[in-house]
Amino acid sequence: MFKRVLVANRGEIALRIIRACHELEVESVAVYSEADVDSMHVQLADQAVCIGPAASKESYLKPDRIIAAAEITGADAIHPGYGFLSENARFAEICSTSGITFIGPSSEIISMMGDKATARATAVANGVPITPGSGIMADEHEAFEEALKIGLPVMIKATAGGGGRGMRPCYKQEEFKSQFQAASNEALAVFGNGDCYLEKLVINPHHIEFQVIADSHGHYIHLGERDCSMQRRNQKIIEECPSTLLSADMRARMGKASVDLITAINYQNAGTIEYLVDEAGENFYFMEMNTRIQVEHPVTEEVMGCELIKEQIRVAAGEPLSRHVLEVNPRGHAIECRINAEDPYNNFMPSPGTISLWYAPGGKGVRVDTHVYSGYTVPPYYDSMIAKLIVIGATREIAIARMKRALGEFMIEGIKTTIPFQKEILNHPDFAAGKYDIGWVARFLEEKKL
Repeated sequence: MFKRVLVANRGEIALRIIRACHELEVESVAVYSEADVDSMHVQLADQAVCIGPAASKESYLKPDRIIAAAEITGADAIHPGYGFLSENARFAEICSTSGITFIGPSSEIISMMGDKATARATAVANGVPITPGSGIMADEHEAFEEALKIGLPVMIKATAGGGGRGMRPCYKQEEFKSQFQAASNEALAVFGNGDCYLEKLVINPHHIEFQVIADSHGHYIHLGERDCSMQRRNQKIIEECPSTLLSADMRARMGKASVDLITAINYQNAGTIEYLVDEAGENFYFMEMNTRIQVEHPVTEEVMGCELIKEQIRVAAGEPLSRHVLEVNPRGHAIECRINAEDPYNNFMPSPGTISLWYAPGGKGVRVDTHVYSGYTVPPYYDSMIAKLIVIGATREIAIARMKRALGEFMIEGIKTTIPFQKEILNHPDFAAGKYDIGWVARFLEEKKL
């Protein structure tokens, strides 16, 4: 096992990793920007190193500063969390050449599966169904001709990055070129790579992802699925495990496809394979693979009775997956709400500022992952998520009732949050019935004229 792990991230995921390290009796090192000096992950780590100014590009996205911090503190491993450098193949390679273990897959695998066009080709080669699509398009003119061959509607997607950035749906010929340029420009600005490709747009799909994990001892498994369809502009709002859409047969087929894929590429560590499932729940299509831990991993942990961050660290240290993970026994239903510092009734405008009152809910089956507290100032420089509220119940009905109760107990003053909007969703009959797809939130907002 490692002696000391540096956490190359911030916020709740950094704190989550630090806690996992402490339970494994591994020392932790936090890195932080000048804006994060008061963040809880800095206070609870065994050591903390400032790596630069507030801007991510001058701190959390600086590999040389992170490696220097690891060398100064004697860290023998780095956990990247999610976002920032977590899927940066070059960073994983730098860690390796510096004699520091990257807690994640190899740089070669990150490159293969991080490029969406290559990932699609890999899926096809291993028998995983994909939507009709294209390779990387040279420009909007070539892409337009290809779109006509595929047939509208199509989704224009950046080959790099994730988180819904660099994606644009196109339903009409006259809007195609402007949408393609918008997707490419956004991808270039965010990821430094403006290359885009096309996929046939599946109408009213569900977004279903499978949690996979593998070790160096020949164990390749999946830990069930999460339904992430409740999203706005490709940003997830509420996630569930398991999905209400999948039949036992569909779950088995998707699970097998996921395991077959990671086995074929000799994947190691945790990852997520994302699919679109048609509204009938009969066909699934590979979208992409995220070679890192996901924001919504807690719902899988609660249902499967495991701790994925600990398993990531164990696998990276060369240990086999824990027996209870290999012999997982699913139980109940879990739901997660992402609590963001945003005003949902003002076009989800970010709401940074000082939290004057913070009271988190508790009680049976309630978990809150967060790095904030009363008196903490939410900085304006990063993603707006300030907490994740997770509940588990014996049934989905119990979980929904518990989430409603927990959202009602949450008290946050000084900033706006998405909690009121999530309360509306939880109380909507469509959510109670499990009748929602990727477009549900957009239609709901249109009806409310928000």
